[in-house]
Amino acid sequence: MLFADDILLVDKTREGVEGKLELWRSTLESKGFRLSRSKTEYMECNFSSNRPTEGIVTLGDQVINKSTRFRYLGSIVQSDGEIDGDIISRIQIGWLKWRNASGLLCDRNVPLKLKGKFYKMVVRPAMLYGAECWPLKEKHNTKLSVTEMRMLRWMSGFTLRDKIRNEHIREKVGVAPIEDKIRESRLRWFGHIKRRPFDDPVRRVEVLDLTYIKKGRGRPKKTWLENIRNDLSLLDLNKNLTFNRTQWRKRIHVADPT
Repeated sequence: MLFADDILLVDKTREGVEGKLELWRSTLESKGFRLSRSKTEYMECNFSSNRPTEGIVTLGDQVINKSTRFRYLGSIVQSDGEIDGDIISRIQIGWLKWRNASGLLCDRNVPLKLKGKFYKMVVRPAMLYGAECWPLKEKHNTKLSVTEMRMLRWMSGFTLRDKIRNEHIREKVGVAPIEDKIRESRLRWFGHIKRRPFDDPVRRVEVLDLTYIKKGRGRPKKTWLENIRNDLSLLDLNKNLTFNRTQWRKRIHVADPT
């Protein structure tokens, strides 16, 4: 996998990546553009138990830097297929948004509901960018929930020493649990996928056969479809309901406290 800014080239072999990179370079230069060698990197994805292969990727006589993670269209992509880096990045961005507005959010003269409304419009969306595609584990949910409650307590002027229940604080600021909003976002995206034509790329990815991939030792990695199955079971939903867009949206909606 090779990328340059927002351009991504994918192949199964290093030779294939080099060939595509050279074609991209020659095409750009024939139109008067230039491919930046210093900003171009490559990443070897190792989603199975296979060890990384030896070798380098070159462009002409220049060796391309190898990376284990990179930011693509706002999300962190890791060579091992995990999302820990993206979760941490989203939390950091959320705190950045929060701190930029701390003058408002920490002002005791500002109504708590107004603070909550600002949080829902600015901070939470920044933390949940791309969340509909995350194969979330329990540790990720915990990390996001802890971050959100720290923000809400700070906004409300409470600390853990005050022994105020989380539900009480959420009622005061009018903010639903972030885990529930992630589930809503994930199921909304699932509905979009199911309503697409069968030959649509995203539908082909949904039914992609990965049984040929050799699995490593230990517990299998959490998958997005596993999250979806848990969501459907929790909400007692049938996936066929996705074809009724109005009813599907109504059933998966998570309302913030009023």
